[in-house]
Order: sequence, then C-alpha cells, then structure tokens
Amino acid sequence: MRLPRGFRYAGVHSGVKAQRKDLALVLSDVPCVAAGCFTRNLARAAPLLEAEGRLPCEGVRAVLVNSGIANALTGEAGREDVRTLHAALGRELGLPQEAVLSLSTGIIGQRLPLERLVQALPQLKSSLREEPDAAAEAILTTDTKRKLASRTLTLGGREVTLAAIAKGSGMVHPALATVLAVVVTDCAIRPAVLAQALRDAMGGSFNSLSVDGDMSTNDAVLALANGQAGNAPIEGPGEEARAFAAALASLCQELARQVAADGEGATKLLEVRVTGAPDEEVARELARAVACSNLVKAAVFGADPNWGRVLATIGARAGTQGYPVDPHRACVRIQGVTVYDTVPQALDTEALRSRMRAPEVVVEVELRAGTGNAVAWGCDLSYDYVKLNADYTSLLVASADGRVSRDDRLAKYSPAFKTSLLVEALSYISRFSGKRCVIKYGGAAMVKQSLKESFCRDIELLRSAGMRPIVVHGGGEELRRALEKHGGSAEERQDGGVHVGSVEDARVMEMVLTGSVNTELVTLLNRVGHHAVGVSGKDGALLRARRRTDANGHVGELVRVHRDFLEMLLAQDYVPVISPVGIGEDGQSYPLAGDAVAAEVARVVGASKLIFLTNVPGILEGEQLVTDLTAAQLTERLEHGGITGGMLSKARTVLHALAGGVEKAHIIDGRMPHSLIAELFTDRGVGTLVVPGRGAPPEAA
Repeated sequence: MRLPRGFRYAGVHSGVKAQRKDLALVLSDVPCVAAGCFTRNLARAAPLLEAEGRLPCEGVRAVLVNSGIANALTGEAGREDVRTLHAALGRELGLPQEAVLSLSTGIIGQRLPLERLVQALPQLKSSLREEPDAAAEAILTTDTKRKLASRTLTLGGREVTLAAIAKGSGMVHPALATVLAVVVTDCAIRPAVLAQALRDAMGGSFNSLSVDGDMSTNDAVLALANGQAGNAPIEGPGEEARAFAAALASLCQELARQVAADGEGATKLLEVRVTGAPDEEVARELARAVACSNLVKAAVFGADPNWGRVLATIGARAGTQGYPVDPHRACVRIQGVTVYDTVPQALDTEALRSRMRAPEVVVEVELRAGTGNAVAWGCDLSYDYVKLNADYTSLLVASADGRVSRDDRLAKYSPAFKTSLLVEALSYISRFSGKRCVIKYGGAAMVKQSLKESFCRDIELLRSAGMRPIVVHGGGEELRRALEKHGGSAEERQDGGVHVGSVEDARVMEMVLTGSVNTELVTLLNRVGHHAVGVSGKDGALLRARRRTDANGHVGELVRVHRDFLEMLLAQDYVPVISPVGIGEDGQSYPLAGDAVAAEVARVVGASKLIFLTNVPGILEGEQLVTDLTAAQLTERLEHGGITGGMLSKARTVLHALAGGVEKAHIIDGRMPHSLIAELFTDRGVGTLVVPGRGAPPEAA
C-alpha cells in the first residue's frame, strides 16, 4: 500500500472499550486543505455538527477518531465535549484548536468519556507512525477487519498518492456518505476543487452501498490534502482535476466494496449491476433497491437463485417512483448465468447454487429502457445479522464511567432452533471421544476477525466433545505483506513444496509464522479454552526438514515428524498449534508446506480425521461441489487432470494421509463461520469428505 508524504498515524487503547484499540489519530506534518461529506440524517452526531460548518477550509492538521461512543443526540453538552477534546489535542500537539477535526462512532446517546480520552492523548502522540494499520484498527466497531486503500497518479510530472482508512459494517445506507472514512493525499489542490471531487466520488461508491437500509447518525468522509507531492496546485476544472477526481472515486469505490463485504453478519458481498435504464440516476436507484432488498439478501445468503425477488424489487421501485421501466422486458443474470430473458430460462439450479456459494455474488439486470448504467453493493442477510442486532444492547454496553464492553450472555437463538441443532449435534459427540483430528488452518479463516474467532470456538468445542485437535497453520496475508515489504516472495508449489528465493526470505517467513501468526492464534485460542500451546517445527526438532536439490532457491521438504514430542503434549491435554518451519541437519530453517505437514502429522499420531480449511467450497466437478469421494475416485480425478491449481497438493496429501491410516479427510470452506462444526456435527456437512477405498496408492506423494 503506497502512502502519501507527510502524514503519520496512531491508534491506541484509551479504556473506552474493554480491550481493543479505540482512539485513532491522523496527523499531517503541515497544514492541509480539508473537505467533508456528511450524513443527511437530521440526528447528526456532535462532531459532524462541529465540522460541517467549517468545511471546506485550509489549515487543518489533525483528525481524531474515537470508537465505542457515538456522541450523538447528546445536546449542547456533546458539542462542548467535542470542543474540549479538540483543545486538549491541540495543546498536546502544539496546534491551534481550529486545526483539529474529529469523528466518533459507537453507542448513540452516550457522552464522550473525556477524562479517559484526554489521558490517552500523550500515548497517542508517542505512537505516531508512518503506517496507518493501528489507526485503521482503532476506528472499528462491529467491523471484523481493517479497511484501507490507496491510489497513485502523476500530475504535472509529480507522483501524487491518495490513501484512506475506513470503518463500516452496520447502519449503512446511502445519503451522502455511509461510513466513517479519512482520505489523505499529498496533492496540492484548492479547497473548492477537493470538496467537489469528494462530492462527485460519493455517487459511484458510498452512495451506491447499503448493508441494512439504516442510516447512521455519524456517517462522514473527510479528506485532507497537504500538497507535499510538489505538484502545481489544482486551481479549478481541467484535465488534472478530472484525473485526481477519478483516482479519488476509484479509492472510495474500493472502500465501499470492503464495507459491503464486511457487513454485520455478512458471509458474501453482493454486487448489483443495472444497465439500460432511462438514465444513470434511475439505474443507481434501482441497483440500490435490489442490493437493499431483504428478500434478495436472504436468497443470496441461502445460495438461492431467486430471480423473481430481483424483478419484483425492480418493479416495485419503478412503479412507486414512476420510472418508465418494464420488468417483463428485462434480462437477469446471476453469477453470469441468464435466469430470465423476457421469460424464465431453463437452468441447472444446483450448478448455479454452487456458484452462489462464492464470497462474491453478482446480479445483473438489463432493462432495455435507455442508456443509464450503475452498480450498487450490499451483502447477504444472515442469521448472525439478526442475532447481533436483536441483542445489540446486550452485546455493547456502556458503563457509568464511560467504558464500553461486550456482553454476549443474553444473545440467544429460538428454543426450537437450538433444540433441533443440539439433537443432531449430540448424536455425533459419542463417536468423537478420544479421537484425534489434525486441522490445517489457512485461507480466509486467517484474515477475517470473525472467522478467526469462530475457528477458535470450534477448536474448543471439538476438545470439549472429547476430540483431541492438533492445528497446523499457514502464513496468510500477513506473510505475503511481510515478504513484499522485505523485497521477497514465497510460492506454494503444486507439488506441495514451499519455494522462497533466499535464506533471508526464509528468516522472514519464520519470523511471521512463529513469532506473529502462531502467537496470535494461540492467544485467541487461550481466550476461549486455555489449552493451546504454540510450537515451532524447530522446537524439540518436531519437524525435521532438508533442502531439496531438484529446485532453485531455498526449497524445503519434510523428512520426519517427532511423534513422541506431540504425544507428550497431547498427554497433558494441550492443543498443539504448529508453525510449519522445519530444521535441517545443516542447522538451517526451512519453511514447509502446511498441507504436507498436516498430512504427515495426521499419519504419525494416528488421527481419525484430517481437515483442510480452504477458500473454496471443497473439491469441485465443473462448478458443482463433490460432497463424497473415495481415495480411488480422487486418484482417478488426479490422473485425468480433473484437479488443478492449489487443490493439487491438497488432493495428494489427502491420499498420502489416507494411505497412512487416517480414517477420513475433509476439505471444507473456511470462509464460512463455524465450518468445522458444520462439517463434523451435521448430516450433510459443508465440504468434500474423502474416505479410503479401492485404488488408493500406498504411498501417494
């Protein structure tokens, strides 16, 4: 991610929230031009009321954002709290009060805990860094992941950079702006031009976004430009103004997509494309209507290609608004499949359902009524959204001293649902007592915070049900970013090996895998169950490795797993969490393919189950999920080229594990919350189950 010159960022825990960071600062080294767009909600929060009368303007240096308390509907006292906070930050940074803007997000109706926030300002100042990650984390509320984006362009021979942090998950609906976002750029630009570019960027980005149809009291997008790129200032309309506006619009569009994908309880991003409308505004209104339809969103969650709900929504909005649109003449495509074209189309429903299980679902509506086109974004409507918002006052509670904490004790599903679920699940538990399972943890499950947490709860539930889980993890996005930062790269080969370019790359991988990823996962697991222990493959020579001689670069392969070391941990009722880094006889560290490590560990400990968490539903035949396979059938698919890409190494390691005595292997979609439980404790499962069978090679690689 490229960052503009002259900006620094910080994010700290002030004590408003129980544990997570809750106070962020974006600071420019020099005065900035500033502009803003704000919610149309008349119940606007105090920071917005303070800022909107000042913008656009010059001389702004800092944006302070707190999460946990919205400071909305708090009267004149709330506005006075904003002024007090601005003055305190100004004193801390040596700035005039007028150089500070602020935003708030969280519980409505609560005043800011000023004492806590002011006491945290020195720590905030000392935490300033060039990287925006901590600030992006501190502004989150019900979000599950940070949202960042950047763009670069050349203006007058100078490289200009734009970057932004944002938050948004619930109460997201169009009307000027729909999230909190702070955009910074080193472009030299006049206030009026920046303000116009920001307003124009809203239409095709945040104003085309809806998560739940509810508009927040605190929605705002602020933009700061400090001119440090050294370009000639953009004074007014022209080619450079258009280029800057296009980059800003693209940046905001990316953030809007991130917000939609992270909607409260969301499992899928919904993109709605409307073409052939009478004009662009009608197209945008109809696209937003479909993206916001609860019936459409529920169908997307259930992977139900219910095109009737799409056209019903189009017809209802067009009819009530008087748009010259005839839904009977339309064409509707879902995931590229034509489902309606003036009449219903014959289709393979199960194949389309399989496509709709992807993390992004695209609905296209061709109206044939004009030249207007637009895109809108939303998300599916899941059980978790209802649960989260039905129990919202139980989940986020503000105490008398201003601290916000999470209390999930009252969050309950209906008794009938729980009864049916427990009856089905309990029938499996007796089968698992004392059985060992090895889980390869990777993909999206390592990225999204809600998926991390659901995975950790699943591991503890498996342990509580009598299973003995062992976790082998990969490196995920954190590893990729670390290698890119150090100028290196890593590639997981189709033969199951991991290739890195140099010994230095291998050191970076070990630092991330063992020092960062493993530590975080063990910490999360121990918050739930207090039984996890982190283990590097080098500890006790757990994973012996050697350098491959048939490949260039620092390529390692697994030689041996120290069974007695694992047995000692299991005997003490620990959940081993293994970082796939091996040690060679030459004393070198060798990053290893997590799939191969998981399969060999499963063989060595006599595991009954080997489970891979992936970024796909399982093994596919065309676009259809294959739910059950024997080893012989899987071997046949491999021999005939029916399995390609990253699934090749998984298929080979599955056969290797089954040939070594593992009873069952599961390849499941880690993008689904609680996919482990859904696969093991329900009749149909959610992925591909592979069992031993005739034709399995005795030692498949």
